[in-house]
Amino acid sequence: MAKKRLLLIMCCAIFFFGNNAASAQNKTETKLIQPPYLKAGDTVAIVAPSGVLKNRNDEVNRAKKLLESWKLHVVIGKNVFSQADHFAGTDQERCEDFQRALDDPKIKAIWSARGGYGTVRILDKLDYTQFLKQPKWVIGYSDITALHNQIHNLGVQTLHAIMAVSLPSNLSDIEQSIATFKNTIFGQPLSYTLKGSTYNKTGEAKGPLVGGNLTILHTMLGSKESMDTSGKILFIEEIGEYKYHIDRMLQSLKRAGYFDNCKGVIVGDMSRMRKNTTLWGTSIEQLILDALSDYDFPIAFNMPAGHEKDNRALILGRDVSLKVEKTKSTVVFDQ
Repeated sequence: MAKKRLLLIMCCAIFFFGNNAASAQNKTETKLIQPPYLKAGDTVAIVAPSGVLKNRNDEVNRAKKLLESWKLHVVIGKNVFSQADHFAGTDQERCEDFQRALDDPKIKAIWSARGGYGTVRILDKLDYTQFLKQPKWVIGYSDITALHNQIHNLGVQTLHAIMAVSLPSNLSDIEQSIATFKNTIFGQPLSYTLKGSTYNKTGEAKGPLVGGNLTILHTMLGSKESMDTSGKILFIEEIGEYKYHIDRMLQSLKRAGYFDNCKGVIVGDMSRMRKNTTLWGTSIEQLILDALSDYDFPIAFNMPAGHEKDNRALILGRDVSLKVEKTKSTVVFDQ
């Protein structure tokens, strides 16, 4: 009887762990759903899930006119210009606008008016039932990384790109940012050749691109919005942080196993780094290399994406081929 019981336990263990390993592998290998590309006549909703848009009417109107020049229809959330202290309306108001855009079958893309802070406060209030029946592009960067994470874990691609308040009075100042945004939402091929860097860690990798703002990725740890980066290429960008804050966040992600099975890292803009009274002592590039020195995946610097004017579009959840050399790097998105 003891032998039979032992055999039964071993069979159950093999079945359980074998199925779990297969499930984990399938999860990694499953391609995310691509929302339909836009076409003339489609409708885009501009909403504000985060910070207040005080005195930002001109930018939102420019965004509306820009989309209309591409023969798209535009609806603006009724609470976009609301204010509740730091935020563009109460949590309920911001959630209401975003939920309406998720549920409306006529709306084919949701463009965030701005980032700032506040998206995390509405994550648990959102219902993606209708969205998953008819996926649509969710567009933004910075604080909108929280939505990118959430939607990625639901199995749908999103777009890291400029927002309404990114638009200056002279649009030629961000010509490339606008061009890559337009080309991407209308389904044109997307690829980049990045300026070389002596800090580049050479190599090649292929996998889904994920990530966004480093602070938001860090704050998602321990929640259901934290991403599994296994088999994926991670993009990071940041603004207004001390170098030791960057190191602390990378060390936290590292200790949480974030990089254990990562395929590669693409570093975007590290903008307006603050100077501490005790200087860090190395460049931000060297800081990142040191924090990730235990891993052998390629690391590419100089991706023009983040909080600078030149903020190129990135399809999060889409497979990319990454090749990193000292003289240049290439990032090619699958079609």
